[in-house]
Amino acid sequence: MINDRLIDAGELPLAVRDFGGDQPPLLLLHGAGGNLAHLTTLARALRPRHRVITVDLRGHGRSGDGIWTWDAALGDIASVVVQMELDRPAVVGHSLGGMLAALWGQRHPESPGVVSLDGNPPPTRPDQLTGLDPEKATAELRRLTAVFDAMQAGMGRVIESDQLPDLVERQQMAARDMGANEKVWIEGFRRNLVHANGETSMRPSAETSAQLRTLMAELDLGPVYAATGCPELVVLATRNLPEQQPFAELYAAHRRHLVDQLAAAAKVAPGLRYLQLEDASHAMVIEQPETLAALIGDFLTGPAR
Repeated sequence: MINDRLIDAGELPLAVRDFGGDQPPLLLLHGAGGNLAHLTTLARALRPRHRVITVDLRGHGRSGDGIWTWDAALGDIASVVVQMELDRPAVVGHSLGGMLAALWGQRHPESPGVVSLDGNPPPTRPDQLTGLDPEKATAELRRLTAVFDAMQAGMGRVIESDQLPDLVERQQMAARDMGANEKVWIEGFRRNLVHANGETSMRPSAETSAQLRTLMAELDLGPVYAATGCPELVVLATRNLPEQQPFAELYAAHRRHLVDQLAAAAKVAPGLRYLQLEDASHAMVIEQPETLAALIGDFLTGPAR
């Protein structure tokens, strides 16, 4: 039976959804701007082989606000592990959650395994764009930065009451376009709404978004992969989201960089595996939940485990 509860992480409360069962535990972490509801379809697909626990990361969903650092977020995960009495859980994350899974694996060699589902910081430097002319790379990064600046400027804004129905309708259309479960998608949208002092706004806040953007820009996962002692699987996207298509050359170059980075790390980290998932974008958890559940389950319960 699915059970929702709040965990006291000391600094802040963390919202947790436990999908139940007596199989080996698995923590499932969402991406930046999302929340645990967005992972419901993947969590259900994983349930036959795992007891799945999803978490609203700090500043998202129904969890509390707090300054974002990698140490703080990893401490939150540790609090969930302790208070939910989980014995050596696997950690699987999408996007930002995948970065946390990689960092967890580096610090917890006793883990049965960690999985990153396209958990890569966006490119910020020309050397992260393999095969792209440096001058063009710089120009494209400048263009991409402007897009992210505009997105950040709108984070945490107040939503007027007469705008909310239109936003819900747009979310329903987006769910249909992506083939997502509409009910699950709308729950995810509503879960990030904050109602306070007669006003409605969206989480994460502008402050949290700025902190996350800085953290991701400074994160180099190459050394993390190389220093990870537990089994690790990294699943990469192979095509662009519609909003990424104007930057098709940039993202293709960045995917080449990621493959090169993982290939180098795999030479010194024998437990590292990586693959490029066919016909998968960054929204792979929505597009191919059953495929991902099979990959994750096979990886975590294979003969080597």
